[in-house]
Amino acid sequence: MVGFLVIDSRIAARNLMRNKGRTLVSVLTVATGIIAFLLAGGFIEWVFESMREATIRWQLGHIQVVKPDYMKKGIADPYRFLLPEQSAEFETIRNAKGVVSISQRLAFSGLVSHGETTVGFLGEGIEPEREVAISDEINRSSGNTLTRSDEKAALLGEGLAKNLGVVPGDDIVLLATTSSGSPNAIEVKVAGIFFTASKEFDDNALRLPIDMARKLMRVEGSTAWVVMLDRTDLTATAVRDLRTVLPPQKFEVVPWTDLADFYNKTVVLYRRQINLMKYIIAILIVLTISNTQTITVYERTTEIGTIMAIGQRNSRVLGAFLVEGGMIGVFGGVLGLALGYLMATIVSAIGIPMPPAPGMTTGFTAGIIVTSEMMIDAFLLALVATLLASVLPAWRASRMKVVDALRCNQ
Repeated sequence: MVGFLVIDSRIAARNLMRNKGRTLVSVLTVATGIIAFLLAGGFIEWVFESMREATIRWQLGHIQVVKPDYMKKGIADPYRFLLPEQSAEFETIRNAKGVVSISQRLAFSGLVSHGETTVGFLGEGIEPEREVAISDEINRSSGNTLTRSDEKAALLGEGLAKNLGVVPGDDIVLLATTSSGSPNAIEVKVAGIFFTASKEFDDNALRLPIDMARKLMRVEGSTAWVVMLDRTDLTATAVRDLRTVLPPQKFEVVPWTDLADFYNKTVVLYRRQINLMKYIIAILIVLTISNTQTITVYERTTEIGTIMAIGQRNSRVLGAFLVEGGMIGVFGGVLGLALGYLMATIVSAIGIPMPPAPGMTTGFTAGIIVTSEMMIDAFLLALVATLLASVLPAWRASRMKVVDALRCNQ
């Protein structure tokens, strides 16, 4: 079997070289489809990675540790699910493998006033000293960042600051309903104004040092511990390890993937678009190569008849044309991968200027990421599509009647 395959491959290579122009067009057709797949898929992969890291670093962290049922019932009454301010489990997480930092956060909401203007906000009390590694995707448009947990200052989202008409240095008043149901207010300065990848978040977000947030809400502890890891791909392993060491009746370990609903839906949508593009490229390759192989079979009808007349089996004739199609797929796939990867590298080095996307406040410079999985997928696409394209012409060649084939062109 292997010997026949080697012989058929040599014969197929010689047959492909008999019409170099047609073979070149076929190979370039396959390569062009693979290049298009890699560039488009690589851009989407860059979007996934950028959105994923932004979601993790400006809001969620890699892992959040909360009280059981906080994610289901905590929106209505978050202060029933407070974590302790100090505990042995906190130190256990801090020293866990792969953990870069762990920070306490206190979720709260209320009204913020400046002059005659009052608007609602969604706030987070944070530990500024520990948030550096977590919130490095938050960009300040003006002012300074928070530096201490007891600082009487606040960071405002760009949209919220615009609605209030404030700039860094202005005084604002925060009014909230405490955990006991009574109103409370504190006055702080606007330290800085920030923006993220989400305009909706910027329109409502306010960050306060956690000591000030606790003073405002009159509580101790935090609603979540936010964990940052060395790498995002370590999330599943870290979640499994933490669930092993933390008692489930006291703590719930939640990966960022369970919290990033918008990201997950975006990935599903774009994956479907990539699959649709893959099918379109496959159809174009099949139609082009099938037409080329059909012409080749017609031109070699007499030759096919001669081969069958001297005793060649139909299966060998079928296999010979399939091998030719497979070789076109291999050559086109390899060429497409090489050129596609080179073009992706060049484009990424230059950058793709992009306008603000829906829900974003600023533009960005995009790139293209070609992963090993994507390259394997692209190569299989080229090989399978060319083999499918060769099936019908090869079957017709193997089913020719010897007499009719020998009379062809006479």
